[in-house]
Amino acid sequence: MIFKRVGEERPYPDHGYKAKDWSVLPPRQIRLDELVTTKGTLDLNALLDEDSTFYGDLFAHVVEYKGELYLEDGLHRALRAALQQRLVLHARVLVVS
Repeated sequence: MIFKRVGEERPYPDHGYKAKDWSVLPPRQIRLDELVTTKGTLDLNALLDEDSTFYGDLFAHVVEYKGELYLEDGLHRALRAALQQRLVLHARVLVVS
């Protein structure tokens, strides 16, 4: 299995971070098999689009909550990494308590 678990929602409270707020968090490597997704489906166009990161953050957004790592944004990046047989993903991690 690529991910620890596939989820359909965000089980953590709203953190209030906007797209620009994530940029202050330094990226770090996260193992794909430690991630729980917050989306069960992916738009195939987002996965295959070469410019998918042109207007957004280059790094996935992960929320750490109660010891779990939730992939909030960047499912297409994570799947692309898995397709390239990489075990890790560079992501910005926000710790929410």
